[in-house]
Amino acid sequence: MLPPVVEASEITGRDEIVLCDVRWYLDGRSGHAAYLAGHIPGAIWVDLDAHLSAHGAPELGRHPLPTAESFAASLGSLGIGPDDPVVAYDDLGGTAAGRMVWMLRVLGHDAALLDGGLGAWTGNSETAPNERTAAHCPVRAWPASAFVDIDGAAGAGASGEVVLIDARGGDRYRGETEPVDPRPGHIPGAVNVPMTDNLGPDGRFADAATLRSRYQAEGVTGAGGSNNAVVYCGSGVSACMDALAMERAGLGRPGLYVGSWSQWSHTDRPAETA
Repeated sequence: MLPPVVEASEITGRDEIVLCDVRWYLDGRSGHAAYLAGHIPGAIWVDLDAHLSAHGAPELGRHPLPTAESFAASLGSLGIGPDDPVVAYDDLGGTAAGRMVWMLRVLGHDAALLDGGLGAWTGNSETAPNERTAAHCPVRAWPASAFVDIDGAAGAGASGEVVLIDARGGDRYRGETEPVDPRPGHIPGAVNVPMTDNLGPDGRFADAATLRSRYQAEGVTGAGGSNNAVVYCGSGVSACMDALAMERAGLGRPGLYVGSWSQWSHTDRPAETA
């Protein structure tokens, strides 16, 4: 089984790995256009909105989880079968690609994030799109233990035993700015652990010991399968980076509040701005 994060040197020459380019931008730029401008040779394009998210009312959040059936169909259409190991990347520290890796790993699928993303790739690039032959990917039910809903997130914030983590930048957590969602602030009781702080100046993950100390300082405990944390962000995408960081640190896997702030901010539930 691949670790949650791998170096470029670890995948070079491994033809069995399916490379997935999952570039996506909050400012509306086209990730597909970026892919066509240059990508790692052999990589296929994965659309965050079409393949890794559902679509519905704004009250569900901006990137709800697709049904198990829809995700299996997307993987099959991309040519990813249940036994195909996946390594995903983007060019923003894993903020989009981490979602795909997390989705696959909670299903027991062999998947990892490319440490440093596209910037860590020193080999040639290509511009021609790649397509794989469609594959049969069986439907695998989402494990209930991997998620919390809006009530679970509220309960986590009020709990003295669960650590509710907001993975957004500090300015959005404090409510100083809110570029996309209806209200500023954060869920009451949440602590701020920005996912970008898991990365060094070179855009690569900190080592396991450093990450472990960072999360333990916030009260996260656990090992192996799960821990006592719940993570969220703007729309349940970049928070997956915090989840992968905890797994890299040996602290187990937190629950994910998929609706995140994009769902919470559509309600009249309280918000904190300090």
